[in-house]
Amino acid sequence: MKNSEDYSDMIGLPHHTSKKHPPMSREARAAQFSPFAALKGYDEELGETARLTHARILLDEESKAAINEKLLLLKEREREHPCVRVTYFLPDEHKAGGEYVTEEGELRRIDAPQRKLLLASSEISFADIFTIEIL
Repeated sequence: MKNSEDYSDMIGLPHHTSKKHPPMSREARAAQFSPFAALKGYDEELGETARLTHARILLDEESKAAINEKLLLLKEREREHPCVRVTYFLPDEHKAGGEYVTEEGELRRIDAPQRKLLLASSEISFADIFTIEIL
């Protein structure tokens, strides 16, 4: 009697090749075994949730007055295009809060009607300014 684990009757046979279907590429075969994300975008959402933001710090009247004095001084020196260092609150686009950013640059102008400080590389709302230094 033949052993059921004996494959001697098949060992010499040629490998089967389908006449209907072309052979699968190596990349397609490998893709069958690669992991997939059952929840599309879950990893990105998890990362977004874990990302920390900071609350806006409310300034006291003394700090607001100091910033206003510096803005008035800058308005007088606007034509000189002085270099300034501004720390301001940058609201987050996706969640509550934001971060404090410090930027140095040349003052282009002060837009009083729009209440914005225009530097060479950015526009900063007066309401977002935390500190300002004239360099």
